Amino acid sequence: MSVRVRIAPSPTGSPHLGTAYIALFNLAFARRHGGRLVFRVEDTDQARSRPEHEQSLIHALRWLELNWDEGPDVGGPHGPYRQSERLPLYQQHARRLVEAGRAYYCFCTPQRLDALRTEQRRLKLSLGYDRHCRDLPLDQAERRRQQGEPHVVRLRMPLEGKAVLQDTLRGAIEFEYGLLDDQVLLKSDGFPTYHLAVVVDDHLMGITHVIRGEEWINSSPKHLLLYERFGWTPPIHTHLPLLLNPDGSKMSKRRNPTSIDYYRRAGYLGVALRNYLGLMSYPPPGEDEKFGLEKWVEAFDLGKVSLGGSVFDLDKLLWLNGRYLREDFTAEAVLGELKNWLFNDEHLGQLVPLMQERMETLGDFLPKCAFFFARKVECSTEDLVPRKRESQEVAQVLQTVLWALEGAVPWSRDAVEGNLRKVGEFWDWPIREVTGPLFAAVMGQRVGPPLFESIALLGLDLTRARILDAMNVLGGISKKKAAELEEKWKAGKQK
Repeated sequence: MSVRVRIAPSPTGSPHLGTAYIALFNLAFARRHGGRLVFRVEDTDQARSRPEHEQSLIHALRWLELNWDEGPDVGGPHGPYRQSERLPLYQQHARRLVEAGRAYYCFCTPQRLDALRTEQRRLKLSLGYDRHCRDLPLDQAERRRQQGEPHVVRLRMPLEGKAVLQDTLRGAIEFEYGLLDDQVLLKSDGFPTYHLAVVVDDHLMGITHVIRGEEWINSSPKHLLLYERFGWTPPIHTHLPLLLNPDGSKMSKRRNPTSIDYYRRAGYLGVALRNYLGLMSYPPPGEDEKFGLEKWVEAFDLGKVSLGGSVFDLDKLLWLNGRYLREDFTAEAVLGELKNWLFNDEHLGQLVPLMQERMETLGDFLPKCAFFFARKVECSTEDLVPRKRESQEVAQVLQTVLWALEGAVPWSRDAVEGNLRKVGEFWDWPIREVTGPLFAAVMGQRVGPPLFESIALLGLDLTRARILDAMNVLGGISKKKAAELEEKWKAGKQK
C-alpha cells in the first residue's frame, strides 16, 4: 500500500500552531514510509473562509518548511484541492445516500429548530434534532425539494448498536449510535458540512492514513458510518494529543499566542519552532532536544507517539530558538535572517513616514520605533488606566478591543480605526480614552507614532498578544465576566 496522508486546514483566520503540529506529524509519516502528503483547503464555511487566509496558511507552513506533494498551489492528480471547487461531488454523493434510504431530506425551518432547542433546555433534555422529517416518504420529500422548499440532507443514524473506532494509539473506542444526532450532511445552500466533505475527499484522494487531533474523535462514528454506507474501506486513524497550556488547558489564543504568524513576526526561527513542535509528542531517541527534520523523520514511529499531554512551554521554545541562533547560524546568516524578517526596505519604508515627524536626528529612529521590533513590551497599570477609570474597567474595554480588532477584515489602517471607534460607542467612552490604554499596551509608552497605523503594521497576532499581556497586568477578567461581556458585545450594546 502506498501511503497517502493529508492536512486539511480551514482558511478562516490566522494560521494556527495546531495546523503546523498536525502537518509535521503527517509529513514525518509520509516521508518515513515513502508516501505523499496532500494539502487540501476545507473552505466550505462561506461566512469565514477568505483567500487571504489561505495564502497566510500556505506562507506560514512554507516558512516552517512543511512542504507537501499535492495541493492547490502545486497541483496533482486528485484536484481540485479546494472544497469550494468540489461542490458537485458532494451533492452527488448526498443524493446517492438519500436514494439508498441512508440519508433524508429535512425541511425543518430555523424557527422550528430554535423552538425545539428552547423546549429541550426548558425540560433539561439533551439538545439534538428530534428526527421530525426522518420518515417522510421519499416521493413526497422529493416533490417538496423540486418545488424549491428549503431543506438540508441528514444522515440516517442507526437507533441502536455501536460504532468502533480502531485508533493506532488508543486502541478500540466504542460509541453508542443511539446517543448520536442525525447529522446534517448537506446544508440548505448546497455546501457540505465537514462530515460529508472529509469522507468523500479522503476516499477520492486515496488517503490511507488519517492523522489528526484528538478533538475529532467524537466525530469518528459519523465518518465510519458514512464509509460503511458508501461501501468504502476507511483509512487507518490516529488521533494526536492536543497542544496544551502549562496549566493543562487546551491551548487557546485567549491565553497564549497560537498563530504561526505571531512567532514569525516576533522573531522566532521557523526551524526552531518546527523542532519544538516535534518535541511535543515525539522526542527523538537520545538526550539532545535540538534536531533537524531529516534526523527526526529517520527515527519516527507513529505508534510510539506519547499521549501524556503536549504542553507548549514558551520559555523552552525561547531557549531552543536561542540555541539555533548561536549554534547553527554564522553572523552573515543571522544578518540575512534579520533582513528577511523586518530589516528590509519594504518594512522600513512603512515605518519611516510614521517616525519622520518625531525625529531630530537619524539616531532617533530606532529608539522611537523599538517597539515595532520587540517580541514583547512592558507596560504599567499607571500607563494603562486613564484618570477616573478603574483597572477592571479598562481590562474589560481591552477585551472588547480584541474582539473588535479580530473583526477588522480585511486588515488595514482604516479597518482598525473603524472597529476601535465601535469600542468607544459600545462603552460610551471618548475615543481618546480607548486609544490611551492601547498606546501603553502595544508600545509600552503613553505616547508614540500614530496608533491606528502602528497597529496595522504590527499585525493582529502581535497586537493581540500585547493586549493580553496588558490585561494580565490589570488583573485579567474572569471566565464568567468575559462570557457575559461577549454576549453584550455580540448584541451591540453595553447595557
